[in-house]
Amino acid sequence: MTPNAASTSSGPSRRSFLASTAAATVAVVGGMPLLTACGGSDSEAREGTTSGKAADKLLPMYIASNVAQPDLPPKNGSAAGYTGKVDLAALATSAPDKLGTGAPLKIMAPLWGTPPKPGNPYYKTLDEVVGTKITWQNQDGQTYGEKLGAVLASSSIPDMVVVPSWELVGKISNAVTAKFMDLGPYLAGDKVKKYPNLAAIPSDAWRMGIFGGALRGIPMPAAPVPNIVPYYRKDIFDAKGYTVPKSADEFLSWAKEATSAKAKVWACSDMRWSAAGIFGVLPAGPLGWNIGDDGKLTYRIEHPEYLEHLEWVRKLFAAGVVHPDDKANTGDPAQRFTSGQTLVYNQNMSDWYGKTTEQAQSNPDFEIDGMDFFAADGGKPTLYANPPASIWSMIRKGASKETIENALAAANFAAAPYGTKERMYVDYGVEGTHYTVKNGVPIKNDRGVQEVNNAWALLAAPAPYLAHPDVARKQVEWQQRQGAFVKKTSTFGMNIVEPSRYANLSSQFEQLEIDFVRGNKKLSDVQQAISTWKSSGGDKLRDWYKQLLDKNGSGN
Repeated sequence: MTPNAASTSSGPSRRSFLASTAAATVAVVGGMPLLTACGGSDSEAREGTTSGKAADKLLPMYIASNVAQPDLPPKNGSAAGYTGKVDLAALATSAPDKLGTGAPLKIMAPLWGTPPKPGNPYYKTLDEVVGTKITWQNQDGQTYGEKLGAVLASSSIPDMVVVPSWELVGKISNAVTAKFMDLGPYLAGDKVKKYPNLAAIPSDAWRMGIFGGALRGIPMPAAPVPNIVPYYRKDIFDAKGYTVPKSADEFLSWAKEATSAKAKVWACSDMRWSAAGIFGVLPAGPLGWNIGDDGKLTYRIEHPEYLEHLEWVRKLFAAGVVHPDDKANTGDPAQRFTSGQTLVYNQNMSDWYGKTTEQAQSNPDFEIDGMDFFAADGGKPTLYANPPASIWSMIRKGASKETIENALAAANFAAAPYGTKERMYVDYGVEGTHYTVKNGVPIKNDRGVQEVNNAWALLAAPAPYLAHPDVARKQVEWQQRQGAFVKKTSTFGMNIVEPSRYANLSSQFEQLEIDFVRGNKKLSDVQQAISTWKSSGGDKLRDWYKQLLDKNGSGN
């Protein structure tokens, strides 16, 4: 079987699909129809409103793949898990027909790392087996939003463009409707049968591709369970006899015990991401709006848990248990973790496998594991569902029929399920050139690491799965345990584009949080920012959300 190089339940970006307070202005669909803003004729045209049966009519027919049955079926919103090893001779074929015609196709996508050279064996081989002739316009993932905004504002748009949800800010969100085509005529209903791998993408993920009343985005599905993991060095915990903390106070007590500046060992990195789960803080962006038991609609920063989670992280910094470089906000927290300078850090699900393989040769005793989330008082945590996709590929309006068909052929190949030759090509490239199989596990060589990068994998993806033989069981079982405590907010399942006048309303909170936990800002500064947020538009935005929810119902 084929271990997945980059599981669809985790992202390729170090941003970890965390839509920050500064960046999140779009929530994606997950089981309910597209809901958007109310406004004048222009905003209605840009944002649209699709609900109920009208949304269902826009979606492709769902035809599940039966290529490989998982050892660990999805549970509580988890990914599927595969623990077997690769047998190249047993791989199935999910795209028996070469759907591409060989016509030229330009694709712009974010890429983290050094862009592969054009015409490399990875690009060349995939073009040959898919029937495409792609010119990749790879852009730096860290500054992709700037490039995306400039391209969408121009008259020269590539045939296909990858659009991450965290870049849907300001004018970019409106440009999606204006610049990308309706895929319904090619994919809605049983039309998708021509593209069996696209048909196997779950309907919830497809719903989030509805923009402005039309299906415009081909999604990368993701599991709704938490994607951020509080990782700890299990090998060191076992050697030292440490017990994994199960409350906020226990964590602080353990952290003080484990920290030794003289030995250059600190308990943890900046724990804000994990603290949000520990204290039950609502997500950022539209998903952060929720109607409580008292019937009131509030935003995440208005809840006492918001301040409590920041104050707890501030205590960690004040106690000296956070690595000095984390306090200075410099360097790589993951490197400090693998070197043993910090014993706990938060990062996305992909690091479980990534760090395990990275350290296998140089540090065979290294063992990474994930702490289960706990409530601050040691009880059951309150976690909130992630949207079931956060990246789409889109085809420009005005593209020729041949261009559209080649783009869909590429997406269909990229969405190949686990256990197929196509998935192996996308994730690992060419056997012997990019990887070898050792003890049933495919391992990339240096060329594979360089050339088999993000590009193809971002065009589409199958239903979420994890298939690393050495860690998949731990990953999936961790997801299943956390999934038992996941709740949906009132705005879950809604693709919401907020009015542009509120685009920068919450932009100051990201940096303010960073400064506060490090002791550079006072509690009164955060409280004042919340008050300013309310008076400068937050209360009016609340009224806007009330109108939206009154009209369309709650997502939970």
